[in-house]
Amino acid sequence: MQDEVGSRGEDRRDNDELVPERGARSEENPPVFNLPTGILVALALICGIYAIQEFLLSPALNQWVAVEFGFSPIRYLYPLDEQSLAWLWTPVSYSLLHGSFEHLAFNGLWLAAFGTPVCRRIGEVRFLLLWVVSSVAAAALHAFVNWGEPSLMVGASGVISALMGAACRSAFGERQRSLARLSGWQPPLLSVGQALADRTVRVFVIVWFLGNIAIAFGVPMLGGGSASIAWDAHIGGFLLGFFGFAAFDPHTGRHTRA
Repeated sequence: MQDEVGSRGEDRRDNDELVPERGARSEENPPVFNLPTGILVALALICGIYAIQEFLLSPALNQWVAVEFGFSPIRYLYPLDEQSLAWLWTPVSYSLLHGSFEHLAFNGLWLAAFGTPVCRRIGEVRFLLLWVVSSVAAAALHAFVNWGEPSLMVGASGVISALMGAACRSAFGERQRSLARLSGWQPPLLSVGQALADRTVRVFVIVWFLGNIAIAFGVPMLGGGSASIAWDAHIGGFLLGFFGFAAFDPHTGRHTRA
């Protein structure tokens, strides 16, 4: 990841807080690709955009795309009415661009791993909304830390970090929660306190933050290539996903507190 720059039968009554998972498939007809439609579309989109940039666009046009659709903190130093509308769409559009095949492949793997349980839980429409909001949150913290810098940021890492934060609230937890998901039911969302009380989540969060702090001090990251990594965008996305996921979760209101 990087940015450049339950049980069955009678026991079911004791777990009435669980709700059926949307789009659960019969085990008799397993899908060819065991990924939700939303994840497949997202992967196809970012891969397609990269392929167009790499094989169809000239270097000059590719540079124009990077400038017009990559996120740059310096845009917000100037009056917005005296520039193009790139300031409006770049806090989202940058998340669809990638600077190298390694960058794309690394983010694609993390997107499939952490986006799959989140997308299955909330559905494609909410997943799209989460993508947009977390992309903006990641860009906002990046702009705050790098205010006025003329750098360009591209990559889906801020969004993927938000999916990691969301997974800490929904995909992790005790063995019973995992069994419930496997049986086609969604367990209630963990509260922030419950999530942090879980050892798996706690270790994951600590290691994740230590890794990004190390990046901030210049320690190279696996899969990072030669480009600088927007660790601040990672943190902005993760905080949005971890603390704000309840706003996107359709199972939250009736079954658990945020």
